[in-house]
Amino acid sequence: MQLYNTLSAEERAQLIDEAGKQRLTLSFYAYAKIEDPKKFRDELFIAWNALDALGRIYVAHEGINAQMSIPADQFDDFKNTLEAYDFMKGIRLNVAIEQDNHSFLKLTIKVRHKIVADGLNDDTFDVTNKGIHLKAQEFNNLLEDPNTIVVDFRNHYESEVGHFEGAITPDVENFRESLPIINEQLQDFKEDKNLLMYCTGGIRCEKASAYFKHQGFKNVFQLEGGIIEYARQVKEDGVESKFLGKNFVFDHRLGERITDDIISQCHQCGKPCDNHTNCANDACHLLFIQCDDCKTAMENCCSTECLEITHLPVEEQVALRKGLQVGNKVFRKGKSDALTFKKSGDLPNKSLAKVDSKNIRQKIAVKKALLGKAEHYYTKSKIAQFLIENNEVSVGDKILISGPTTGEQEVIITEMLVDGSSCETAKAGDQITFELPFRVRLSDKIYKILG
Repeated sequence: MQLYNTLSAEERAQLIDEAGKQRLTLSFYAYAKIEDPKKFRDELFIAWNALDALGRIYVAHEGINAQMSIPADQFDDFKNTLEAYDFMKGIRLNVAIEQDNHSFLKLTIKVRHKIVADGLNDDTFDVTNKGIHLKAQEFNNLLEDPNTIVVDFRNHYESEVGHFEGAITPDVENFRESLPIINEQLQDFKEDKNLLMYCTGGIRCEKASAYFKHQGFKNVFQLEGGIIEYARQVKEDGVESKFLGKNFVFDHRLGERITDDIISQCHQCGKPCDNHTNCANDACHLLFIQCDDCKTAMENCCSTECLEITHLPVEEQVALRKGLQVGNKVFRKGKSDALTFKKSGDLPNKSLAKVDSKNIRQKIAVKKALLGKAEHYYTKSKIAQFLIENNEVSVGDKILISGPTTGEQEVIITEMLVDGSSCETAKAGDQITFELPFRVRLSDKIYKILG
């Protein structure tokens, strides 16, 4: 009985590309009493693995929290696996506005103490005694009421790229930090103010609304389905968006654009920008905002120190990481002295720029054929090396290079070497090299753009 992944992320990505099927990115949650989370976890893995469902899922005695990618043609079968459990019958599925077949590349289901870590140890707290759910237009109406206080229950790196007008945006790194901070800040408003809250998909607010009711707040409201559902209603029902900018999401995309407002800056140069990058140094992986110019100049790194490390031979990089708790900065997202223009906490409500839709860094909707994978990048000469595994590529062809860190970049091959010699065309089995102004990584794929 298979209860674990047998394919790497790279192998899974290749299978997805070869299948050529549309996938849906979605999320859902449910608070419920689960007697045996381990048994529940194993049942889900068996059912979802059979459907080629992928994602990051947490289960606990208090319920389930899931962000997933599923084949579009398996959507009904997937819903049936949920309907098998009474507490998930009719559950709302938040389907992403922007789709990406590579949003998740593994099926990971973990048993946790809680599906949302809250730092609370109070047996009298009832998480099911939640606040009033509001749809998008209802949320907008209450937002305009001068007697309303609106609170963003997300982390600083999420609210920095997008938030509701006039929202309190706590400078916190996790949900458990926000509860006591907001509780203390709003002590004088328990009786006479509308406490309006929101988060990405609703799960944090579900618990927060119950917590604040438990703390004695009388008028507690939350955005139903979070920003994801709000964005859908804005798009489909013509509701005015009171949300500015991007909605940060916890998958490969790192964001869904809600409006064309850019309200944040590149953390390195200060230019208006709201594209997140993970530092390319494997001992860092700091999450920060980086514009395309800095992305090219700094080769996806957050600092000159990290840039220098990535230029070292792989063996030296591994040696430097030995014995260190590498990746520790992952959980201090965007907090580094090297980031001159980082902002968090009390954030502005004004747009710094409007996005040019032609330059949004997102999945490029083009017809393409997989050629192969990246093998090396020679930093000093700016030469990229690829192995061609499928099809043919010729000088003059437009290609797409795609990867989790590289993003998606289109270039035209003007000249290339095939197995070390100048050549016009390469076929399956050939090793090709050509100049590229940006660094490529082993996780990157190369595609030929068709038409």
